[in-house]
Amino acid sequence: MAAPWEDVLRNEPAIQEAASVAVDAALLEGVLMRTEGEPNASDVVNYAPFTLLPSAVPSVLFEQAYAVQQDFNLLVDAISQNKEFLEDTLASTIKVDDFTARLFRIHMQVLEEGLAQSVFLGINRSDYMFDCGVDGTPALKQIEINTIAASFGGLTSRTAAVHGQVLKMLGKSKEASRLLPNNPSKGLALGIAKAWELYGSQSAVVMFVVEEVQRNIFDQRCVENELWNRNIRVIRKRFRDVFEKGSLDDAKRLYMDGQEVAVVYYREGYVPKNYDQQNWEARLLLERSRAVKCPDIATQLAGTKKVQQELSRPGTLERLLPGRAEAVTRIRATFAGLYSLDVGEEGDKIAAMAIADPDQFVLKPQREGGGNNLYGEELRQVLEKIRDSPERTSYILMDKIKPQPAINYLLRAHSPLQVSECISELGIFGVYVRQGKEMVMNKAAGHLLRTKAIEHADGGVAAGVAVLDTPYLV
Repeated sequence: MAAPWEDVLRNEPAIQEAASVAVDAALLEGVLMRTEGEPNASDVVNYAPFTLLPSAVPSVLFEQAYAVQQDFNLLVDAISQNKEFLEDTLASTIKVDDFTARLFRIHMQVLEEGLAQSVFLGINRSDYMFDCGVDGTPALKQIEINTIAASFGGLTSRTAAVHGQVLKMLGKSKEASRLLPNNPSKGLALGIAKAWELYGSQSAVVMFVVEEVQRNIFDQRCVENELWNRNIRVIRKRFRDVFEKGSLDDAKRLYMDGQEVAVVYYREGYVPKNYDQQNWEARLLLERSRAVKCPDIATQLAGTKKVQQELSRPGTLERLLPGRAEAVTRIRATFAGLYSLDVGEEGDKIAAMAIADPDQFVLKPQREGGGNNLYGEELRQVLEKIRDSPERTSYILMDKIKPQPAINYLLRAHSPLQVSECISELGIFGVYVRQGKEMVMNKAAGHLLRTKAIEHADGGVAAGVAVLDTPYLV
């Protein structure tokens, strides 16, 4: 999958000059992050890491990823409404994974009280790699679907302009004109705006629930500014602010500092370290409210790895999406091999298979946010330790995807310029809005390409491993 700039990669003076232009272009376009030293201050910023050149992506797989996104939106929404499916699927996991168990307890409590929320907003990102089979033909294989705090829709909206500038400077104007326009931040904001409108109060605000450490603030500001441009007020609060100042009235309307909240958009709350006892209480308060949560807790549970593994079982998709045979076929075509480590004969066999040949698999815990998966020798050691313990049910096993590496330069602040063998991961953003039983909006909202050097098995941009990229369709 060669891109048409192999010639340029061997021209060191041209690369050095292009890198300098690229960094200035990134700063000019606003492809920015706060620094590690000052993660909550915007008076010292730097460019977010990115590739010097766009990476080649097979157009047929790119189109396949877009074509299946509305199906995945419907699937996530169907899972979130299916109490029995979530209960059965997560039964073994919640016995051994305290984080998933606590989310599940809130989910059950809210259902028992009766859902106050009538409008549902999903913003997800389905991530894929290009698996090179035995014959070398690349195939689209899903890594995971992120149903909470799917990031980089903002910064990726600005990255193509940087790559266009670099290509022009390298005498590749024709190629630059072929880079696709891409603005996920606008698509995500459209979904939030629709949910806000259906909530039905002109004076209500959208609340971003944000982390204590906010290095990636500009990514969020891209979405936020799209809302301000529609005259929708946005406030940014942490869980502890909600604990201290959040309240519900008799109709379960949510108030923060005396302002009614129409939509709660989580950019926080996806890993155990996001919670202490106060934060769990804040999360419960939010979930009990009438406000539109993005995601509500059932949708967050729909994104767990255990659910992903269960979906690959024969007949499961058909049960969740009755009468949608074509959607089921499109979804199933993207699945890699997924295996259960539940206690019993099947799980024993799977564990033994992975220990015997660890390089063929990835061991995944029930976590979002990159940097959690286990590979190779580490996978073997962990599985040997837990093979006879119920703890193994907090993981799933997946076939390791083997993409074809390509050469590129990864630009990072304060790092030397060096050539790397790289692999890429394509994410498609999906947005849907449901009111009662009626699907009001269902669309693919843009894409995100992230690239990393092949020596890094796991981790995204926020985890400091992958960098932002732009697809060049071949």
